[in-house]
Amino acid sequence: MRKIGAIAVIGNHGRLKNMNLRLKSELYVQALLRRVQGAMCAAYVLARGDNDAGGIFVRVNRLDGSAGVLNMFTDMDGAQSFRVILPLGSAEAESDALIKREMQRDPDLWVVDIEDAHGRHFLEGRIEGDWSG
Repeated sequence: MRKIGAIAVIGNHGRLKNMNLRLKSELYVQALLRRVQGAMCAAYVLARGDNDAGGIFVRVNRLDGSAGVLNMFTDMDGAQSFRVILPLGSAEAESDALIKREMQRDPDLWVVDIEDAHGRHFLEGRIEGDWSG
Protein backbone atom coordinates (compact mmCIF):
# COMPACT_ATOMS: atom_id res chain seq x y z
CA MET A 1 0.00 0.00 0.00
CA ARG A 2 1.31 3.43 -0.95
CA LYS A 3 1.32 5.88 1.94
CA ILE A 4 2.52 9.05 0.24
CA GLY A 5 -0.32 11.55 0.26
CA ALA A 6 -2.81 9.07 1.74
CA ILE A 7 -3.72 7.58 5.10
CA ALA A 8 -5.01 4.05 5.53
CA VAL A 9 -7.96 3.91 7.92
CA ILE A 10 -10.11 1.07 9.16
CA GLY A 11 -13.60 1.41 7.73
CA ASN A 12 -16.77 -0.59 8.29
CA HIS A 13 -16.23 -4.32 8.76
CA GLY A 14 -12.50 -3.88 9.38
CA ARG A 15 -11.59 -3.15 5.75
CA LEU A 16 -8.84 -0.68 4.94
CA LYS A 17 -9.75 2.39 2.95
CA ASN A 18 -7.51 5.06 1.48
CA MET A 19 -8.40 8.64 2.21
CA ASN A 20 -6.56 11.23 0.17
CA LEU A 21 -5.70 14.26 2.22
CA ARG A 22 -5.37 17.43 0.21
CA LEU A 23 -3.40 20.31 1.62
CA LYS A 24 -5.38 23.54 1.72
CA SER A 25 -4.46 25.95 -1.07
CA GLU A 26 -3.49 28.73 1.32
CA LEU A 27 -1.05 26.48 3.20
CA TYR A 28 0.46 25.16 -0.03
CA VAL A 29 1.04 28.71 -1.29
CA GLN A 30 2.59 29.79 2.02
CA ALA A 31 4.98 26.81 1.92
CA LEU A 32 5.93 27.57 -1.68
CA LEU A 33 6.66 31.21 -0.82
CA ARG A 34 8.93 30.12 2.04
CA ARG A 35 10.74 27.61 -0.18
CA VAL A 36 11.39 30.26 -2.84
CA GLN A 37 12.44 32.92 -0.36
CA GLY A 38 14.70 30.40 1.38
CA ALA A 39 16.59 30.10 -1.92
CA MET A 40 17.05 33.90 -1.89
CA CYS A 41 14.56 34.48 -4.73
CA ALA A 42 11.48 36.68 -4.78
CA ALA A 43 7.92 35.35 -4.83
CA TYR A 44 4.62 37.20 -4.62
CA VAL A 45 0.94 36.32 -4.44
CA LEU A 46 -0.64 38.08 -7.43
CA ALA A 47 -4.13 36.75 -6.71
CA ARG A 48 -5.50 35.27 -3.52
CA GLY A 49 -8.08 32.58 -4.16
CA ASP A 50 -10.22 30.31 -2.01
CA ASN A 51 -8.31 29.37 1.14
CA ASP A 52 -9.37 25.74 1.12
CA ALA A 53 -9.67 24.54 -2.46
CA GLY A 54 -8.72 27.33 -4.86
CA GLY A 55 -6.79 26.38 -7.97
CA ILE A 56 -3.11 27.34 -8.04
CA PHE A 57 -1.21 28.84 -10.97
CA VAL A 58 2.53 29.48 -10.69
CA ARG A 59 4.26 31.90 -13.03
CA VAL A 60 8.05 31.90 -13.20
CA ASN A 61 9.43 35.21 -14.44
CA ARG A 62 13.04 35.01 -15.66
CA LEU A 63 13.43 38.81 -15.47
CA ASP A 64 14.46 39.00 -19.13
CA GLY A 65 11.00 39.43 -20.67
CA SER A 66 10.27 35.70 -20.65
CA ALA A 67 8.17 33.57 -18.32
CA GLY A 68 6.40 30.24 -17.95
CA VAL A 69 3.17 29.14 -16.23
CA LEU A 70 2.25 25.92 -14.42
CA ASN A 71 -1.11 24.81 -13.00
CA MET A 72 -1.66 22.48 -10.04
CA PHE A 73 -4.00 19.54 -10.56
CA THR A 74 -4.84 16.30 -8.77
CA ASP A 75 -3.77 13.24 -10.76
CA MET A 76 -5.53 9.86 -11.00
CA ASP A 77 -3.73 8.63 -7.86
CA GLY A 78 -4.89 11.63 -5.84
CA ALA A 79 -1.43 13.22 -5.79
CA GLN A 80 -0.94 16.91 -6.45
CA SER A 81 0.99 17.44 -9.67
CA PHE A 82 1.68 20.37 -11.98
CA ARG A 83 0.95 20.78 -15.68
CA VAL A 84 2.93 23.13 -17.92
CA ILE A 85 0.44 25.61 -19.35
CA LEU A 86 3.00 27.93 -20.93
CA PRO A 87 6.61 26.71 -21.27
CA LEU A 88 9.49 28.66 -19.79
CA GLY A 89 10.85 31.08 -22.37
CA SER A 90 7.43 32.29 -23.53
CA ALA A 91 6.82 36.02 -23.76
CA GLU A 92 5.99 37.62 -20.42
CA ALA A 93 3.07 39.46 -22.07
CA GLU A 94 1.65 36.09 -23.14
CA SER A 95 1.81 34.84 -19.54
CA ASP A 96 0.12 38.05 -18.33
CA ALA A 97 -2.75 37.56 -20.80
CA LEU A 98 -3.17 33.89 -19.88
CA ILE A 99 -3.28 34.63 -16.16
CA LYS A 100 -5.73 37.50 -16.67
CA ARG A 101 -8.09 35.19 -18.63
CA GLU A 102 -7.88 32.46 -15.99
CA MET A 103 -8.54 34.93 -13.15
CA GLN A 104 -11.66 36.22 -14.94
CA ARG A 105 -12.86 32.65 -15.44
CA ASP A 106 -12.09 31.47 -11.89
CA PRO A 107 -12.30 34.03 -9.05
CA ASP A 108 -11.09 31.39 -6.55
CA LEU A 109 -7.72 31.07 -8.29
CA TRP A 110 -4.38 31.62 -6.54
CA VAL A 111 -1.58 33.06 -8.67
CA VAL A 112 2.01 32.96 -7.40
CA ASP A 113 4.71 34.89 -9.25
CA ILE A 114 8.29 33.66 -8.80
CA GLU A 115 11.19 35.83 -9.99
CA ASP A 116 14.22 33.69 -10.79
CA ALA A 117 16.72 34.36 -13.57
CA HIS A 118 17.45 30.61 -13.77
CA GLY A 119 13.78 29.72 -14.34
CA ARG A 120 13.38 27.47 -11.28
CA HIS A 121 9.80 26.79 -10.22
CA PHE A 122 10.64 25.29 -6.77
CA LEU A 123 7.67 22.91 -7.03
CA GLU A 124 7.76 19.42 -5.59
CA GLY A 125 6.03 16.53 -7.27
CA ARG A 126 5.44 15.51 -10.85
CA ILE A 127 5.59 18.08 -13.65
CA GLU A 128 3.54 17.14 -16.71
CA GLY A 129 4.71 18.66 -19.99
CA ASP A 130 7.88 20.26 -21.31
CA TRP A 131 8.93 23.06 -18.94
CA SER A 132 12.07 24.01 -20.86
CA GLY A 133 10.11 25.00 -23.96
